Amino acid sequence: MLTPCSHNTLPATLLIVEDDEINREILKNIFSPYYQIEEAEDGRSGFARIMANPKRYCAVFLDLLMPNMSGIEVLRALYQHAVTGRLPVFVITAHADNATVKEAYELGVMDVISKPVVPYIVLRRVQSVVELFEARKSLSNLVVEQQQELLDRAEQIIALNQGMLEALSTAIEFRDGESGAHIRRIFVITEYLLRHTPFGKGLSDNEIWNIAIASVMHDVGKIAIPDAILNKPARLTPEEYAIMKTHTVKGAELLAKIPQLHENQAYHYAIDIARHHHERWDGNGYPDGLKGDENTIWSQVVALADVYDALTSKRCYKDAFSSEQAVQMIKNGECGVFNPEMLSCFFAVEPEISALCRNLKEES
Repeated sequence: MLTPCSHNTLPATLLIVEDDEINREILKNIFSPYYQIEEAEDGRSGFARIMANPKRYCAVFLDLLMPNMSGIEVLRALYQHAVTGRLPVFVITAHADNATVKEAYELGVMDVISKPVVPYIVLRRVQSVVELFEARKSLSNLVVEQQQELLDRAEQIIALNQGMLEALSTAIEFRDGESGAHIRRIFVITEYLLRHTPFGKGLSDNEIWNIAIASVMHDVGKIAIPDAILNKPARLTPEEYAIMKTHTVKGAELLAKIPQLHENQAYHYAIDIARHHHERWDGNGYPDGLKGDENTIWSQVVALADVYDALTSKRCYKDAFSSEQAVQMIKNGECGVFNPEMLSCFFAVEPEISALCRNLKEES
């Protein structure tokens, strides 16, 4: 059964581009019960109407022989603007040679209809094509909507996972007498150093982002350290320091025991960073005594970020040093031994990192 195009959600207007008034009236009588009708008396005005709003029309009737701009010239222009692939165009003509008909089809015409038209035949042919285009557009819109829904859900899951990781890390920071601002600063320093210096060369944007996310979990193992040791304002005894150092191994073990985390792209960075962010370039770090490039780039960066933020922040056992003092102490090797190449990159952007950290501290 033929139904008006207006019963659907797509445009219900059919454009008739024909210089002969009688032919326009014939077509109008055939299609007006099913479509809103607009008319153009020559090719130029018809082309202008279409280009003004191609989505307005569900179909176009186009005569080939017209003044000002012929039907085939209109088709060529529509084809150049990629309109014929999105809007069904029907050529109507009393005389057309094979070459012209062939070109019309090559330009995207859906059908060539001969004059005089047979009403029930032309109506069926046009209605079938219009319904096909509408179904295709509806399916395309549905696919786009479904894709967007999947993307939205994925983003929600990513945000939820990230929020859970940050919440866990922040809870540990509170036990350590710190606020969640510490892990935010570690995130910022890590990401900035990898993204804005040659030290991050070879890492994709996605990899840098996941490393920065993983950095917030660097001290997750401190959850297993007793409060008396974790918050002791005085120097730790050798026995207490030995217990404190276990937070690296315990952190990696804890992360490995969270099944849901294994699917997260940051997982393998997080478990490596948790275990190795206290290694040293000279091999005298812990827990594995890794030397030089035996330690990964991301664990090296987080190690430096952690030391820099510790120096420039107030802790229960010390006041904050200025960024200038912190830089000098790192240069002098007072806070560990680091990759010389990484230090060179870090010192080059330290003023920018200092400003970013200062803003975060003011916000917290």
